[in-house]
Amino acid sequence: MDLRFYANLFLRRLPYFLVFVILGAAAGLTLATVLPPVYTARSVLIVEPEQIPTELAASTVQARTEQALQRIRQRILTRPVLLELANEFDIYTVEGSPDRASMTADDVVNDLRRRISIVTASTAGRRSADTDIVNVSFAAPTAKLSADVTNELVTMILDANVSTRTSTTRQTLEFFKDDVARLDRELAERRAAILAFQERNLDSLPDSLEFRRSQQSAAQERVQQLSREETALRDRRNRLEALYESTGNVPIEVDARRTPAEAALADLEQQMAEMTSRLSPQHPSVRILSERIEAARERVAIERNAQPVDATGTVSTVPSAFQLQIADIDSQLEFIAEEKEQLREQMEALSVTIAATPGNAITLETMERDYEVIRTQYDEAVNDLAQAQTGDTIEVLAKGQRIEVIEPAIPPASPESPNRKLIAVGGVVMGGMLGLSLVVLLELLNSSVRRPADLRRGLGIEPFGTLPLIQTPGQIRLRRAKIMLAFFAVAVVVPAGLWWVHTEVTPLDRLIDRALDEIGVTEVMGPAPVKPA
Repeated sequence: MDLRFYANLFLRRLPYFLVFVILGAAAGLTLATVLPPVYTARSVLIVEPEQIPTELAASTVQARTEQALQRIRQRILTRPVLLELANEFDIYTVEGSPDRASMTADDVVNDLRRRISIVTASTAGRRSADTDIVNVSFAAPTAKLSADVTNELVTMILDANVSTRTSTTRQTLEFFKDDVARLDRELAERRAAILAFQERNLDSLPDSLEFRRSQQSAAQERVQQLSREETALRDRRNRLEALYESTGNVPIEVDARRTPAEAALADLEQQMAEMTSRLSPQHPSVRILSERIEAARERVAIERNAQPVDATGTVSTVPSAFQLQIADIDSQLEFIAEEKEQLREQMEALSVTIAATPGNAITLETMERDYEVIRTQYDEAVNDLAQAQTGDTIEVLAKGQRIEVIEPAIPPASPESPNRKLIAVGGVVMGGMLGLSLVVLLELLNSSVRRPADLRRGLGIEPFGTLPLIQTPGQIRLRRAKIMLAFFAVAVVVPAGLWWVHTEVTPLDRLIDRALDEIGVTEVMGPAPVKPA
């Protein structure tokens, strides 16, 4: 490789290289000079876990820290909040800020979203798995504006966290209060429906089925017994009549001191004493027997006031033995007939209630099952309401998970960006790379003969000698004038053009950001994001 040849070629192309180096240096120095300073104040927040053990009392806010902070961040970065923030702090009236008159509302919102940084960093290795660090920062042209806006963002985060948690617990508490009240009303309605059904079907409820069946059996046995007594009395009456017709006299078998009505009344009162020992006074059978006793008492009263009449039609002061026995038998037969009729009515009523009992039992069981289901829901709702009240108390007393400021934002002493030295050096390096690339490209595209080796390789001959290109003094002066003019254009016109664009058209930082956004690179000229701890 002929290094001397390539060195001479580079020296010949050196003006091109220098032009690009000066161009890059001018652009870099201009950007480093005109780009406004960006101050970034930072505040550090810590998410404290619940101060009361969850196994003793737990808050009803169960959202994870990341989810809660993400919701808070989205609420802060909404369009109305950002526009109000810009107007409150006059962010775009500070020297070094973009011109508000040339910006739309969307431009303001997008610019503030780019300059606000809210980053969460887990600190599980330092404190606990539930503790997080939140870094909040804002990039501004002045240190004071950056610190003021950052502290306002911190205040908004704290207020939003408290508001969200208390609102959640309050809504949960109100929900369970309404649910308990609803279930309580439904329980009362179910209880009232069960009581009304029991009152309507008092004689056909399943709990008295066995008693009514025993009553029905006892009534059937009583009817059979009365039938036997009735048959015996009729036979006795027939015998007495036959004996009286044949002899004109009958043996005395009744107590002359007590009439048949009085005997029937005594029998009824004895039955009442036996029945009241087993049944309540309000029972239907007791009421029916009471009515019969009252009727028997009326008959006794009538017999005591009546005077007997003999066969001749004359009034007899003393009834005969035959009349007394016949009257006693007739009274007993009448009493048996009435009692049998009452027992049949009672058995028919019992049959109706016994037949209706299975259906009533199914209906009552369904109503009680529904009542128990609602009562179980009510008990669960009351338990949930107690937990909701505990959770609401925890949040009101700030004993739940909370966010605290451990490092408020203060005005930074120096701007964070732009890195003017890096921009200037980067402009020089970029210009040098472009100039070197141009020199290499020109030589690759040049196919002319410039040395004996090119003759030997192209024509296959060996030259006797070579003469270099000799330029006239006019050509040399013209070449030098072009080079000086190019240097002047690069060193003066390029910075002046950049300055004019920055001051008259649009700030260069916004222009660069737009260009980077178009190619998918964002926030290169903005503040450096906070990395998770």
